[in-house]
Amino acid sequence: MGRFGVTEILVILAVVLLLFGGKKIPELMKGLGSGIKEFKNAAKEEPSTDKKEDSKEETK
Repeated sequence: MGRFGVTEILVILAVVLLLFGGKKIPELMKGLGSGIKEFKNAAKEEPSTDKKEDSKEETK
């Protein structure tokens, strides 16, 4: 159980195409892309908000 080969990837893509249909796949990919973008933005903002909260607690 290691890396996926070309055959495995093609089988997975065929199954996804059969399950969701050709019209629905672009919408799914758009949603997936926006979800990844939001996750990256949240990950970048996380450390900066922790520092602000820590400095507020120290001043009290």
